Amino acid sequence: MGRHGTIAGRKAAQDSKRAAMFTKYARIITVAAKDGGDPEYNAALRLAIEKAKAISMPNDNINRAIKKGTGELAGETYEELKFEGYGVAGVAVIVEALTDNTNRTTSAVRSTFDKFGGNLGSPGCVSYMFSRKGVILIEKSDEIDEDQLLETALEAGAEDMTTNEDSFEIITDPALHTEVHQALADAGYEIAESDVEQIPSMESTPTDPHDIKMLTKMIETLEDNDDVQKVYTNCAIDLYAE
Repeated sequence: MGRHGTIAGRKAAQDSKRAAMFTKYARIITVAAKDGGDPEYNAALRLAIEKAKAISMPNDNINRAIKKGTGELAGETYEELKFEGYGVAGVAVIVEALTDNTNRTTSAVRSTFDKFGGNLGSPGCVSYMFSRKGVILIEKSDEIDEDQLLETALEAGAEDMTTNEDSFEIITDPALHTEVHQALADAGYEIAESDVEQIPSMESTPTDPHDIKMLTKMIETLEDNDDVQKVYTNCAIDLYAE
């Protein structure tokens, strides 16, 4: 529950930040398009476009981002950054960013950790508590046969599937994520979310309401930063519901 929360809760959080999400996905598309602007031959770009369309990003924005990546339009050069540290109550936090100004992003992330009682650490200080995996969420419905879904996912190369409150969560090797995603889509399953993520192998459960509030505010502030793409924690509590 802590890592994903419910699909409805995550969609509500995305809807409230739609303009910022457009900026984040435009950067992802631009970076993916550097390996080719045709989504038919660029799986990373195809998936990025699917995710952008899922939040109703206009086609003009998508096409402009692609052209920036292929060099048809002038655009910024983005660098991938990864920050690691701890929030209050010892909750491990990983922040992934795409930025055209490393100093600006580093300063903003460090300031956010400090403001909400956290500590930005050195590379590797918390990543040993996470595993990089492909994660595909499919919303539960009466039409979905759980056994058939599991069989389809495993045949496509998935590692495992778990059942959550309102979704089926399929785990893959990162290298097979796009392949499994496509196989499920081809089989007619509607995919609610799909990405390569950092999954915690050990969790932390803060109990103090003030700590939970501080941690929630820190995550929200980080996610509001246009440079930040993803924030992961090993918090066992659903922070999206706080």
